[in-house]
Amino acid sequence: MATNLSAPPLSPYLSSHNHHRRRCPLHFASPLRLPAKKRCPISCAASKRAPPPPSAVAGEQQSPSLADQLKPLSTTILSDQPNEAQLLSKPKSTWVNPTKSRPSVLSLQRHKRSSPYSHNPQIKDLRNFAKKLNDCEESQFSAVIEGIPHPPTRENALLVLNSLRPWQKTLLFFDWVKAQNAFPMETIFYNVTMKSLRFGRQFQHIEGLALDMVEKEIPLDNITYSTIITCAKRCNLFDKAVEWFERMYKTGLMPDEVTYSAVLDVYAKLGKVEEVMSLYERGRASGWKPDEIAFAVLAKMFGEAGDYDGIKYVLQEMKSLGIQPNLVVYNSLLEALGKAGKPGLARSLFEEMVESGVSPNEKTLTALIKIYGKARWARDALQLWERMRLNGWPVDFILYNTLLSMCADLGLVEEAEKLFEDMKGSEKCKPDSWSYTAMLNIYGSGGSVDKAMVLFREMSEAGVQLNVMGCTCLIQCLGRAKRIDDLVNVFEFAVENGVRPDDRLCGCLLSVVSYCDGKDASKVLACLERANKTLSAFVKVLSGDESTDFDALKEEFKRILSSTAVEARRPFCNCLIDICRNRNHHERAHELLYLGTLYGLYPGLHTKTEDEWRLNVRSLSVGAAHTALEEWMGTLAKIVQRKESLPALFSANTGSGNHKFSQGLGSAFASHVEKLAAPFTESEGKAGLFTATREDMVLWLQSRAPSSVTTA
Repeated sequence: MATNLSAPPLSPYLSSHNHHRRRCPLHFASPLRLPAKKRCPISCAASKRAPPPPSAVAGEQQSPSLADQLKPLSTTILSDQPNEAQLLSKPKSTWVNPTKSRPSVLSLQRHKRSSPYSHNPQIKDLRNFAKKLNDCEESQFSAVIEGIPHPPTRENALLVLNSLRPWQKTLLFFDWVKAQNAFPMETIFYNVTMKSLRFGRQFQHIEGLALDMVEKEIPLDNITYSTIITCAKRCNLFDKAVEWFERMYKTGLMPDEVTYSAVLDVYAKLGKVEEVMSLYERGRASGWKPDEIAFAVLAKMFGEAGDYDGIKYVLQEMKSLGIQPNLVVYNSLLEALGKAGKPGLARSLFEEMVESGVSPNEKTLTALIKIYGKARWARDALQLWERMRLNGWPVDFILYNTLLSMCADLGLVEEAEKLFEDMKGSEKCKPDSWSYTAMLNIYGSGGSVDKAMVLFREMSEAGVQLNVMGCTCLIQCLGRAKRIDDLVNVFEFAVENGVRPDDRLCGCLLSVVSYCDGKDASKVLACLERANKTLSAFVKVLSGDESTDFDALKEEFKRILSSTAVEARRPFCNCLIDICRNRNHHERAHELLYLGTLYGLYPGLHTKTEDEWRLNVRSLSVGAAHTALEEWMGTLAKIVQRKESLPALFSANTGSGNHKFSQGLGSAFASHVEKLAAPFTESEGKAGLFTATREDMVLWLQSRAPSSVTTA
């Protein structure tokens, strides 16, 4: 084989010379004679620069040394005189694969790319001119631009365009350059202008420039399309982003990493899961390697849908590609697992994140605390809080308030008080309005009226603004304690300090009215009138005589519901039914229950199977549940009178008391059943479930008149 496996590489000096000149490699006509055991033959191509070889007679004249042969080169080409000892030393042998062609000699050091403006003597003047354009008012732009120090050649115009910061100035200068018609406009000018417009979120101008390029047949490259798509995404114009992406694909241009990630996010925000996965697979097939941003988009998309299989797919893909999740990806995955209802997997992922050396931030810890709170994992949440303190992990207002809200949901009063004291001692996270609101919610839910009032006075002294939610928690607490005068004072203070009563606060006042009588009810109604005059007037109609026409009642009730937030409509109806029952207006209570059912406020109230008829009152108040039971018994009595078929079992479900409208509902329902002497017995295995057999129900209904059932 002709390849010499032991041939050493060329000298570094020669390599560098050959790389720059790319001509005339060295050639020596005769092999070089070196000292014994240091022979290193070099075979190269011919060179015009090499001196003619000296004549050599065997045994009479010795060949010149390598240093002598290189001397002419060293004086004309090499910057430094080579060290003869280094040239004569034998370098380490390099293995060469004989099956592959010899690689070309590479430069040992990559040279820095010179700036296109580094040799432009006009650069200083042009940059000063660009600074004047940036600093001037927009109305003075035309006057300033006339003082351009040098003619707007292609290079000069591009330098100024790159130096402009406000998008308005960039667009004005771009239009001025086009009007000069000094040189043909190229794609790069449009790209630079579009990037400046993207910072200003000016998609309309960007799209106008793109259409101008199409009209003038100026090619749109990958950068152009990427700028258009990412700007449309930033402006939440997702349809436009998709439109230009599809247009890009039709031209045959391949998207880069930024464009792929942006379009994946657009499809995800549009809820087009199939399109996201199709685009992802298409990109992978074309050789695209997704980055962390793309995987964060996929994780967020699957999390919004609660798709645990999709979340596992993201983790598997990252593992197969050898991509280590960064903090953004971990945060997205944790939020996704929380929405998918997987607290155990979220905890495992968090531990994996810490072990991999990624430090959590406030967003990470907030997401995990929310997951633990939703799963009612109080112990895990408090253990995480201790780790945060020991490790010095970052804590902000949102994280503190999330912890306090979790304590409120789980009834952890002492832990919440410790957290609140920690906030008071913190320099960066002093308690704000939401922190005080969480504590008011904790004290209000536990019935600690005195502590709630002390906290309220502390807020006033500290200058912390009471928000509508804190006002609602405090009024609810005072109402349950029947401290009506304090309630009125708090309400008046809140309104005078800018709190605008919302539907939730009105529902709280309505609830207090339902269990108050006489003067106390009048005081609360006065507050309700300031918050919602229409609702207050309707309560007065219900509290009066029952001469109001049902159709008029129906229209007024419909009008109130139409102006009420959806989540507050059922609580309003529950409280109105309670008010009617407490005023002994049972017929009005039944009419309101009928209207509530008619307008879809009580879905799933009645369900039937062949073997069982069920009454589900879990979302009802105590008075509304009593009314629903009476209505049901009246309907069953008529069925028995008509001798129609009945199922073998009847059941009523009040729930176990976790729902805010079901607290105490089970015991109140049991008392009402006992009062009616109805044959319902509470299940031993499931709290809040009352059952009765067909035989017992029929005997009880036959023993009572329908009128007594519906009016008891």
